[in-house]
Amino acid sequence: MPSKKYSIGVIGDGAWGTTLAVLLAEKGYPVTVWGAFPDYVHQVSKTRENVKFLPGVRIPPTVCFSSELEHVLAVAEMVILATPSQYLSGVLKQIRKCQYKGKPFVSVVKGIDPATLMTMSQVIKQELGNIPLAVLSGPTIAIEVARKIPTTAVIACKDHVLAKELQQIFSCGHFRIYTNDDVRGVELCGSVKNVIALACGICDGLGFGTNTKAALLTRGLVEMARLGKILKARPETFVGLTGLGDLATTCFSPNSRNRSVGYELGKGRTIKDILASMDSVAEGVLTAKAVHGLAKKLKIEMPITEAVYKIIYKGKSAQKIVHDLMSRTLKREA
Repeated sequence: MPSKKYSIGVIGDGAWGTTLAVLLAEKGYPVTVWGAFPDYVHQVSKTRENVKFLPGVRIPPTVCFSSELEHVLAVAEMVILATPSQYLSGVLKQIRKCQYKGKPFVSVVKGIDPATLMTMSQVIKQELGNIPLAVLSGPTIAIEVARKIPTTAVIACKDHVLAKELQQIFSCGHFRIYTNDDVRGVELCGSVKNVIALACGICDGLGFGTNTKAALLTRGLVEMARLGKILKARPETFVGLTGLGDLATTCFSPNSRNRSVGYELGKGRTIKDILASMDSVAEGVLTAKAVHGLAKKLKIEMPITEAVYKIIYKGKSAQKIVHDLMSRTLKREA
């Protein structure tokens, strides 16, 4: 069992941050959730339901909410970072002004920064220094975890003692946690799989079938592992929960935001219109730009990623891109 009952601060009131807050509160941990918009924070605190991001899930009265970041950091002994990747750097700059040193941090943020091509843990350490840091990742659709559907995930951390303690903190009857010290591999999996999920959604929007989606998923996994190999991640991570597991969930689940955005792209809608109609963030959109940049920098062949990038950022026709993918030079499977 954990050595102490940490008071936990959750930075981000989206679906996943709220789900983890509920899970930990039900295990008896004092939890305070930070949200950026005071009016909405007040609404959620009063109604005990996050109608925008996690509708239908009752939030226990023991979960506190605040729009004052300084307050949340002051009362928290452990911090969960659950903001969208595109806002993480800005939030971290605010955290630097608060009491954060000595507290363990857990990142559940998936993405790669398009400007610096850094993973989220690298961004966190750049802003906050050498803090105790772990990454929680895996096939974890928030609403399923909130409904107590059996789910598994991974705590990735270089500190074995901290990893084991966090494993105990997050594990419960419907949420089983494994440990892994391949932080880079786990983060790459959690990021790049969103780009492949966009491709699978496009496939659905175009009216293609299971054959096409299976091809995208398996060849997408090859691209993920290819990037991981160059960046010194462990190959087995890519066929584990945070690789193949998370990829399958994100590509097939109707609750996957990235698959849903891809579906609308396949139907012919523009990315601008799709994103304007969403409250939540589809991480794969920015990640596609970042991974495309990484592939170019490292001279790695990632044709599915490049195809998604061209559809989103160059306005290319999805039908034409599919034709180009299928017409590539024939080769041995590898």
